[in-house]
Amino acid sequence: MISTKGRYALRVMVDLAEHADEAHVPLKDIAERQGISKKYLEIIVRSLVEGKMIEGVSGKGGGYRLSRKPEEYNVGEILELTEGSLATVACLSCGAPRCDRASDCRTLPLWFEFDRMTHDFFYGKKLSDLVVK
Repeated sequence: MISTKGRYALRVMVDLAEHADEAHVPLKDIAERQGISKKYLEIIVRSLVEGKMIEGVSGKGGGYRLSRKPEEYNVGEILELTEGSLATVACLSCGAPRCDRASDCRTLPLWFEFDRMTHDFFYGKKLSDLVVK
């Protein structure tokens, strides 16, 4: 399940993409447009900056902007940065120990297929696909 952190991070990224003509977008403006607490957005943008998805500038004229063009981001990378693994079951998470039952698990192919569809769906969508033109 995608939490509010992941959903809001995506909304921040869309907002920044839609306001890319501005030098830097103040966080208060994003918070107002998106109806999200500025305090909560501070946590989200911190992870986006640390993940090099966005750049931030402090002081007068400061704010945030995308590090790349909207078409160079995919939704999957944004969600994984803020949510962690998008694996649909724990045994398919990157780095998960091999399950003792894997060779006999009748449901593993089902989970693997669902996991692949989820991955392909989110990684097949670009940030630019979500921007209103």
